Amino acid sequence: MDIHHWWRDAVIYQVYVRSFLDSTGDGIGDLAGVRAGLPYLKKLGVDGIWLSPFYPSPQHDHGYDVADYRGVDPVFGDLAEFDRLVASARRLGVRVLLDIVPNHCSIEHPWFREALASRPDSPAARARFHFADGRGPDGSEPPNNWHAMFGGPAWTRVTEADGRPGQWYLHMFTPEQPDWNWRNPEVAAEFDRTLRFWLDRGVDGFRIDVAAGLFKHPGLPDSPDPEADARTRDSVNPLAWNQPEVHDVWRHWRAVCEEYTERDGRERLLVGEVSVPTAREHALYVRPDELHQAFFFDLLSAPWNADAFRKVIAEAMQDIAGTGSTVTWVLNNHDQVRTVTRYGEPATEGSGLGAARARAAALMMLALPGAAYIYQGEELGLPEVVDLPDDVLTDPIFRRTGSRARIRDGCRVPLPWSGQASPFGFTSGAEGAKPWLPQPEWFAEHSTDRALADTRSFWHLYRDGLQLRAALPQLGEGALRWLDTPPGVLAFARGGEGDDFVCAVNFGTAPTPAPVTGTPLLSSGPCPTGVLPGSTAAWWIGDGATP
Repeated sequence: MDIHHWWRDAVIYQVYVRSFLDSTGDGIGDLAGVRAGLPYLKKLGVDGIWLSPFYPSPQHDHGYDVADYRGVDPVFGDLAEFDRLVASARRLGVRVLLDIVPNHCSIEHPWFREALASRPDSPAARARFHFADGRGPDGSEPPNNWHAMFGGPAWTRVTEADGRPGQWYLHMFTPEQPDWNWRNPEVAAEFDRTLRFWLDRGVDGFRIDVAAGLFKHPGLPDSPDPEADARTRDSVNPLAWNQPEVHDVWRHWRAVCEEYTERDGRERLLVGEVSVPTAREHALYVRPDELHQAFFFDLLSAPWNADAFRKVIAEAMQDIAGTGSTVTWVLNNHDQVRTVTRYGEPATEGSGLGAARARAAALMMLALPGAAYIYQGEELGLPEVVDLPDDVLTDPIFRRTGSRARIRDGCRVPLPWSGQASPFGFTSGAEGAKPWLPQPEWFAEHSTDRALADTRSFWHLYRDGLQLRAALPQLGEGALRWLDTPPGVLAFARGGEGDDFVCAVNFGTAPTPAPVTGTPLLSSGPCPTGVLPGSTAAWWIGDGATP
């Protein structure tokens, strides 16, 4: 069977459902809103969408605390609405990926409620999770010294049915998110049923949350450096992360997906959220019989520096592309400060240094070999909302760190669709309806209607870049060849020798002679022939792109 490996150079748009578009007027985005927005995404030119969790959940971590993996929370709709969404996307040629959360569930999950109700000396229900006796007098201290990634200890003690303090359970994020024990075969079987449930409903694959974290060291020993674990949101505890047994899970899930592909020739995708120290370790997750792809976060975290970007790209091309997979590039997602702000943009503006760098980075990412993921609102040039009042913040990290870490709410503020007053077309409710997070007044300048009307906007830059990416045979997953450049400039050619496509990025603030000849095809800023203005990127095509 001739299989089209669509995912290898796909561009996927991340839909954070509760902040995309509200169809009911309750101030929370929903699946019907996503369906209504599909023509907008089709016009933008993406190949597919990744939906954040919409499953039944008490929403302690906005759906990443799942109470039922095979349902839809009423705030987002129902299964019938989900089916309509998938059918509409299929008609438009837009693929649909779901966010699946296999590392942990909700304290409201039936199996965890069963575990809490069970006796410690009847361990079958508790064996699906990590329950353990405490240390110290009367077991009053946690079983080990692990820290949760969202702050505080990674263990919570339960109160037994007779009212006495009892065992402790492990949660590497919040106490409302107990970790599954993947050494228990019941857990693996349950997720197998979940995969098949959604594949049978027509989804095109899954984004896998915390894909490196499923297995913990079997003895649950103390961390060698608990102080370091407590300082960072990105776990450095090698005993709770990146254990070798996790690769068997991905081999099985890959086999399940290929079973469906063999039925109809439509390839399903597994893309993992993999946070590991090096590109070489990252490559282990995308071997031919494991995940198709895994997010490569090093580009996101690289400082704005030509040498740093070149090093990150070169290592990814060497270690990851060498597995037979393709690199999965990201500049942002629902856990990060928005790109414009991260690169230096004041929160209430959209035309300064941060915006110029974000436009340049977008064109560079779309010119690289492999796949790319775009977080909603990046195509509008949205800055981070940094001045949200404390009393509206909902991120559990803020609560777990004693109100010190303001990390994720600012990038999750609902999208502005209209340039009118708040709620900027996000909600269809009556006048005065309020989105679940407040939108600043300056959001009007970044609304979709204004962006579509302005050919100089971020939106048109992304749309034009996506169209060229689809049209030019040099792009996609082909080769990359570095070009010699002056300091502060990065340039690469795509395709074989005699390429007529080059991406050049000036990381400095002063204009510099372009390192190639030819005519600018697409630029992130004003780009006269032969010159790269400061902090800009240009796509070039012409007479061979001769260095």
